[in-house]
Amino acid sequence: MFDLDHTLVPFDTGMAWTQHLIAQGELEAHYADDYLAACQAYVAGTLDILALHRRMVGAIAGHPRPRLDALRATLAEGLQARVPQATRDTVAAHRAAGHACLIVTATTRYVAEAFAPLFGIDTVLATEPAVDAAGRWTGEVEGEPCFRAGKIRHVERWLEARGLSLASAGPSWFYSDSISDLPLLEAVDHPVAVRPDARLAALAAERGWPIRRLDGSDPA
Repeated sequence: MFDLDHTLVPFDTGMAWTQHLIAQGELEAHYADDYLAACQAYVAGTLDILALHRRMVGAIAGHPRPRLDALRATLAEGLQARVPQATRDTVAAHRAAGHACLIVTATTRYVAEAFAPLFGIDTVLATEPAVDAAGRWTGEVEGEPCFRAGKIRHVERWLEARGLSLASAGPSWFYSDSISDLPLLEAVDHPVAVRPDARLAALAAERGWPIRRLDGSDPA
């Protein structure tokens, strides 16, 4: 299992999507600053995951879906060069070993799914945007956000649908950069800190968890 932002990719996919929409004339330039301020408030603990989701999805909720779908199709393609080969190789090694590979991210599914094909990953567990009767985004979240302990519950539901559990599915790995992912990191057999924030780096060092950069600079 892999977190997405700053783990599989060394950037924030929500910001990448916002900048892509600005470049294509779908959003005004100030939305980049608005989104950055929301992210900073989220990290500081003054804005929750639901409010951050509303900022991202609410800004595009009224845009024609076919136009957004066309732009999303070009999003990840234009960012391929920013994904380190070492990250791709790590995912490929798990796939070659026969492991099921999942992206497990707080990012809205609509954005997260655009990046999964870069790694040959078919399964994305993410925060689900709610839609109205006409299929338009409302800006709200459907069900529980895939965030903090919610990530465990998303993973457990996915496993239960296959008659499995974390305990019975065999060895498990989770790669993440953030202390907010501590619940799932503690639930797997092999937690891996990737370019970790300060709190996760300290905890990983204390517990002897591997700390990786996945940019080609890790020891052989």
